[in-house]
Formats: sequence, C-alpha cells, structure tokens
Amino acid sequence: FPARAQQPKKVWRIGYLSPSNAAGDSVRAEGIRLALRERGYIEGQNIASEYRYAEGKPDRYPEFAAELVRLKVDIIVVSGGPPLVRATMNATKTIPIVMMGQGADPVEAGLIESLAHPGGNVTGLTLLNRELGGKRLDLFKEAVPKLARVAILYESATPSVLLELKEAQAAARALRLTVQSWEVRDADGFEKVFATLNKRRPDGLYVIASPLMTANEKRTLSFALKSRLPTMYGRREAVEAGGLMFYGADQAESYRRVAYFVDRILKGTKPADLPVEQPMRFELVVNLKTAKQIGVTIDPNLLARATRIIK
Repeated sequence: FPARAQQPKKVWRIGYLSPSNAAGDSVRAEGIRLALRERGYIEGQNIASEYRYAEGKPDRYPEFAAELVRLKVDIIVVSGGPPLVRATMNATKTIPIVMMGQGADPVEAGLIESLAHPGGNVTGLTLLNRELGGKRLDLFKEAVPKLARVAILYESATPSVLLELKEAQAAARALRLTVQSWEVRDADGFEKVFATLNKRRPDGLYVIASPLMTANEKRTLSFALKSRLPTMYGRREAVEAGGLMFYGADQAESYRRVAYFVDRILKGTKPADLPVEQPMRFELVVNLKTAKQIGVTIDPNLLARATRIIK
C-alpha cells in the first residue's frame, strides 16, 4: 500500500494578556492551562501560548496588545478589566477576545452590546465585583466582630475599583464601621500609606484588587502581618500567600468557563454569538494559619460556611 502523507496537526496560537506580573498571575494562567488541557488542548502539541504581562503599568497595554496581533494569534485571553480589554479591541477588530471579567459591567463600559448578544469580537465572563464590595465588608465584620475601623487600599485608575469602593462605603454605614479610603497611584505610594496607617492603627485592611495591588501584593501582605492586621482581599491568591480572607467568584469554575469559550471559538463559533456569562458560584477562603499568626479568632459560624480553610 502506498504510504499516506500524514497531515500536520493544527497548532492554535493563544495570546494571554495580563495587567499584572508573571508571579502574581501564575495561579490564573496555570488554572486556564489545566482547564484547556481537560478539553484536549495541550501546550506544545495543539496549542502554543504567548504570554504578555504589563506589570501594573497601564501605558504598556496598547504595546502588548499590538504585539499579540502582530504574532497572528488565533485568540486573545484578557486577564484584566475594561482598560486592558479596550486596548486589545483597539488593536484588533477581527481576532476573538475572551474576557476574564475583572469586575466592571462590560455593557456599561461599552465593550459589548449586551450580555446575551455581545455583538463584536469580544465575549467571556463578567465577575461584577462592584456587587461584592458590601458583601466582603459584611463577611469581614462577621469574621472579626471587634472590627470598627477599616482602611481600604485602592487604585483609582481602574473604573471597577471605584464602583467596589462606593459599594463598600455604603455598606460601612449600615454595618456601623468607620472606613478610611487610601488611594495608591504608583508603586512608590505604598510606603507613605503604610507610615500613615501605622499612626492611625485601623482594625482591618481591605485591599481592592487591581493591577497595581496585584503587582505589589507581597508588600501589602508583609505590612499587614507585621502590623497584625486582619485583611480582606479581592484575590484568592493573596489569601493563599498569607492574607486572612477572600470572597468572590469561584475561580476554578471561571477558569473552566474561559476554556469553554476558547474551545467554542476555535471550533468556529463567533464571539458575537456567545453570551457573556456571570458567575454562578462564589467562594469564601479563610487562612487560619494567618489568623493564628496575628492573634485573631475567627467566628466559628463563619468558618462553617467557608468553602476553603487554609491551616
């Protein structure tokens, strides 16, 4: 029998664009890689990934988005909020973009026409973190009943952060908490805020997730542990690294949904025809090791509801 020439296997190129750094984003990138593997997409066999990290510098978004477009990737996964998605949209109107949903309403932000019918080349997830601001503060107070004064660290360059901040401030009044909001504009601003907090001595620290906060997570964690401050974070990874609490969308589930969107698009479905999804499952993670280290006793009723306890 004549030998048949074997058809070379198609290798899909996936661009991955993150506002933070490789270390801060490693859990998310790895989670997506494993979720894609479950669907038969294996790195080096039928997919090749191109990673670009802006390291908390928004001015680099357009440069990295343009770079991925030049590399002619088949799809771009954006692990960031509206500014990063918009920079990617400005770079391409044809390459499908899958959002990981970092808190803002994508319709309000002008990224898609509607959740049910996105319309352009963008689809994916929306985590709508602004609705979680009040819930996070509520859980924080429940976990640490002595909580009376909370310092909130935030970066104003991210629109969804301001929405979450407003939500938390409104909830604070109902919870009879005194909230002090501290804006950090760049990496140099942390030490100044830490020096002031050392004098003011709040009872807890709430860090609203954003590219700048992720890039400087080790610094906020180190400060909180040294100051024996209970913390509420908007990123699960921060609690795994030593923060006290996280409440938000189930991240493992969100990685699986990102893999679902990538799979559907690579199989020919247009992003415009794939409805944008909101999270169905949420998780509460508590780090008991940290609680012990800073001398805080977590309310047992709250611990009973935690989806994960780090001991």
